Amino acid sequence: MTSKKRVLIITYYWPPSGGIGVLRCLKISKYLREFGWEPVIYTAEGATYPTEDLTNFKDILEGTEIIKGKIWEPYSIYKFITRKPKTANVNNVFYTKEKKASWAHKFSVWIRSNFFIPDARCMWIKPSVKKLKKYLKENPVDAIFSNGPPHSNTRIATLLKKETGIPWLADFQDPWTQIDYYQLLSLTKFGDRKHRRMEQEAFKYADEITIVSPSWKKDLEDIGAHNVSVIPWGYDPEDYKALKTKVSDKFIISHLGILGFDRNPEILLTAIKALVDSSDKYKNTIEVQLAGQVDYSVKESIEKNKLNENVKYLGNLTRSDALQLMKDSSLLLLLLNKQSNAKGRIPGKIFEYLAVKRPTLCLGMTVSDSADIIRNAKAGWAYEYEDYNNIIDLLKSEVDKFITNKNTQDLDSDIEQFSIVTQTEKIAALLDSISKSNSNDSKINGQSE
Repeated sequence: MTSKKRVLIITYYWPPSGGIGVLRCLKISKYLREFGWEPVIYTAEGATYPTEDLTNFKDILEGTEIIKGKIWEPYSIYKFITRKPKTANVNNVFYTKEKKASWAHKFSVWIRSNFFIPDARCMWIKPSVKKLKKYLKENPVDAIFSNGPPHSNTRIATLLKKETGIPWLADFQDPWTQIDYYQLLSLTKFGDRKHRRMEQEAFKYADEITIVSPSWKKDLEDIGAHNVSVIPWGYDPEDYKALKTKVSDKFIISHLGILGFDRNPEILLTAIKALVDSSDKYKNTIEVQLAGQVDYSVKESIEKNKLNENVKYLGNLTRSDALQLMKDSSLLLLLLNKQSNAKGRIPGKIFEYLAVKRPTLCLGMTVSDSADIIRNAKAGWAYEYEDYNNIIDLLKSEVDKFITNKNTQDLDSDIEQFSIVTQTEKIAALLDSISKSNSNDSKINGQSE
């Protein structure tokens, strides 16, 4: 029996991190052994994660080697300057805004934009490269896999590739300079050039590049990336085996994840308000549940429509609780960013929505990769944010059906192609390809200066 090849996975997000970002590398590493690869994890020690979820530890396979490098992040300084409490979640300042940004916030964003490149974890890059070069001399690997953002991961891998020659697969769950919040950075010309130089260097040295959507693949190729493959997010079948639908007298409309200012579903809320005001049967049946961080502008829209009695703010949930909420919902909301690159945005939760087999309402660009997935899977509907007539007609129809027969039947959707096992097999095939002709040289380079 041949021994497994070894792949060094460079990821900032790792348990105890919660949220969606941790799942890409966590789930891939869980299944790589089935396809002949042994994962070696390099992650941050002392990271400041937006949320923590201890249940994620169950997905780390026994015997997985985990290397940690100490990290310093500037969030404590930001909280001090802006006089925020130590417990405040400030990792998502580009998605959720304050009602009126202070001068301290604006100054901090300018500092972050131009001195912490490519991101707030950049101080981790140099010591990580040093630590990993030493490790690789004594513990050769056959390939490197990095995941970004944060693109400090990508930068670490770029430098390791330059100095060791080990085959490298650069994975992008979001683009770099093409990400929606890049335009929100207060960048000088110097800062912008530095970002783009690092990005181009990553394209140059990566043996293979993976990205989560077809549109973003084209976007990357348009700015010089090569050997780009599409590996979408996926769902882990094991996560859904124990879920049972609970009988409820509420038609639960749920959104899970960050609900930022550029995803404010104002027309949807107006439609819900119209239904609630039209009849007590709707008022007493419709319930909106929001799990995760919610921007002040969304809360203002809810208050303006006097929907406070129909809306519940659940805060951050553990992954198991989030999946159960999805299963208990009558309608799941997929809200795409109101940004120019939304055509290629396929949020990771779309596959979890598919896996719980509850219908999804996607709002945003109807000509988009996400809308195509929803329609092709016969898993719901895709409308523009401003499409009031279709939105209210859909809500009325679905709530009426629920009131009549408590509609909790699972959808009959063909989603096997989106299993994370299937996605990991594709990753393993790419690793096989880049390591096949270089495996011996890679091990030698890993032991050399």
